[in-house]
Amino acid sequence: MTAGGTRWYVVQTQPHAEARASAHLCRQEFRTYLPRYLKRRRHARRIQTVAAPLFPRYMFVAVDTAVQRWRAIQSTVGVARLVCNGEYPVAVPDGVVEALRVREDEGGFIKLEGRPPFTPGDKIRVLEGAFSACLGLFEGMTDRERVAILLDLLGRKVRVFLDADLIAAA
Repeated sequence: MTAGGTRWYVVQTQPHAEARASAHLCRQEFRTYLPRYLKRRRHARRIQTVAAPLFPRYMFVAVDTAVQRWRAIQSTVGVARLVCNGEYPVAVPDGVVEALRVREDEGGFIKLEGRPPFTPGDKIRVLEGAFSACLGLFEGMTDRERVAILLDLLGRKVRVFLDADLIAAA
């Protein structure tokens, strides 16, 4: 919660229009918060680190519904809709936005846990690459954000190291 009767609300944006919606809302003197994190992206055999929204197509806007014209948010460029329950917007519970801001680093990006949610022995599936669609067992993490998995290849278990974002639960 912020000063006075100002509360945080959720805005759904148009696809890939979070920054545009934020800029147009700020021009209308609304405060916005778009939590972002650094995402590793593979493209053309290269790995890039890019800023991505933590909640794609969603952002927060601070509004005092008694003073500000909150219905103008609905027709703002880049905004799909203000999340409402019936006719009135639904406020975000107190402390949610503040908890997200506490997790930001000095660059303003949310720090996420880098470890996959697997324990040794869990069954996993490879999503991309030479071993795509192969099933294996999670063995552990290396020190360089890579996972060690055991794949059943040619009748024996073979240890393979892959990027953590290339595996999912089987």
